[in-house]
Amino acid sequence: MIVLKDKNALVTGSSRGIGQQIVEGLAKLGCNVIVHGRTKESCTTTLQLLQKYPVKKYCVYGVLSDENQVNDLIKQVQNLNIRIDILYNNAAIMTPYQQDYWKHSWEDWMMSMKVNVFAMYSLCSSFIPPMIENGFGRIINLTSSIKDQPELAPYGASKWAVNKLTEDIAIKLVGTGVRINTLDPGWLRTDLGGEFAEHPVEAVLPGALAPALIDDNGPNGDFFSAINHHLDL
Repeated sequence: MIVLKDKNALVTGSSRGIGQQIVEGLAKLGCNVIVHGRTKESCTTTLQLLQKYPVKKYCVYGVLSDENQVNDLIKQVQNLNIRIDILYNNAAIMTPYQQDYWKHSWEDWMMSMKVNVFAMYSLCSSFIPPMIENGFGRIINLTSSIKDQPELAPYGASKWAVNKLTEDIAIKLVGTGVRINTLDPGWLRTDLGGEFAEHPVEAVLPGALAPALIDDNGPNGDFFSAINHHLDL
């Protein structure tokens, strides 16, 4: 297990929910964190939460369904002039549940793919090459174990795409100090998971930190489960 002290982590969708839990967990381990929200103001609560940790905190913002804003978000991160060691592609959306599963609109499909897949790909393409040059990197793409629910087809299909893309990128990282894996946070009580989810959002820790802590020759293109992973910190 590696040491995260003084590493720099970018966590998308960390203004609340699972992402907020992850940045706090990283900060507890001495990792500097870049908080991301849809707007600059949306980062405020998380930044205040992190004040008790002696790490560097940054805020970047942008709507992930808009290509121009994603590109601007990437520039914001690059303008910090710090090395990105860890990337959590946490942010995701779930379009409305359709009882009649043949009624998903093209807009629902496109929105799911833009946020859950296209933005993830853009962030990976911007930050993985420098990680390879630096000889270190951890990319964690959040996925889902959702199955047998065509009522949520756009979300489920987008997460399948996350899994496939992660597996394919992993092949290109063999022999480097960079590892890319997927993480299922579990069914948690968040805005996306809903009030009837099995677990509170806090249950995502410490398991969600496991793929960031692996060794340079550790898992690559593999699946992690936050709820079922036992991690002693």
